[in-house]
Amino acid sequence: MREFDRIADALSAMPAKKGFGGFFKSAPEPIQGLYLWGGVGRGKSMLMDLFHEVVGGDQSRRVHFHAFMQEVQIGLHAARQTEVDDAILPVAEALCENLRLLCLDEMQITDIADAMIVGRLFKYMLDAGVAVVTTSNRVPDDLYKDGLNRGLFLPFIDLIKSRLHVVELASPRDYRQDRLEGEKVYFHPAGAEARSAISAIWDDLSKDGAEPLTLRVRGRDVEIPEFANGVARASFYDLCGQPLGPADYLALADAVRVLILEGIPRLSSENYNQARRFVTLIDALYEAHVRLVASAADVPERLYIEGEGSFEFERTASRLREMQAADWGQA
Repeated sequence: MREFDRIADALSAMPAKKGFGGFFKSAPEPIQGLYLWGGVGRGKSMLMDLFHEVVGGDQSRRVHFHAFMQEVQIGLHAARQTEVDDAILPVAEALCENLRLLCLDEMQITDIADAMIVGRLFKYMLDAGVAVVTTSNRVPDDLYKDGLNRGLFLPFIDLIKSRLHVVELASPRDYRQDRLEGEKVYFHPAGAEARSAISAIWDDLSKDGAEPLTLRVRGRDVEIPEFANGVARASFYDLCGQPLGPADYLALADAVRVLILEGIPRLSSENYNQARRFVTLIDALYEAHVRLVASAADVPERLYIEGEGSFEFERTASRLREMQAADWGQA
């Protein structure tokens, strides 16, 4: 809280922007921002939202990191159509216009294109006097860990550590998971009763503030229909009926804390590709300790009982059972 107070005091002492051009000619003394990191569900986003609610105004923004990067990609595409020498500059200038405070939720870098863009973009914003507050599940040194050409990304990590105060929010409890403790999370058959129960869980977790989530994975966009407060909601077809692969599911597991997956059908050799993707998805969620709320045609052990791959599915069925436990994801 002292860190938030520090930034609030500095913002209150900063004169309001009078216009974009004049601001960039004489930027005020930069405010050291805040990089708040820690385990999932520990309250990082809640604290940042409370801070933004109190301190924010018409010269502040609060946005999820993935939505922010999607906005940047759209801006870069438009800038390149003008054949400008440096497409990042007009995008940075547009983002910074009349902006004093930027609150970014859940920073994570999974794509080389984003990794190369975000460093230069942040430097522009910080040099322009924008105070940046961001949350992340990862310590800065673990951003884009093991990523392609990661050495080119390391200067951005140094920028974060020099221009933002890095603070860990440590707690033994995942408070978001507590909301589901003791709740039924696997519903079958996937009929009207299951849809009603899942909608009630979604309404409680999302608080009616959902929007689509776009994950940038290896230069492609993976669309998740609904996302709010670290919770994603999608159908089986959205995630397993599309040509997605392990990298896509790993990015999803890294981006969300709870996944609501609706309409898991019976699986067989007739929909083998979908079944194979489903196995990969569950493996990614399991390894990342993502909480799963699902509706399905049957209990896990009877989803895939015959045909190629049915034997291998026994592990997936076992994991689906384990993921229904009240304490799943607390490890």
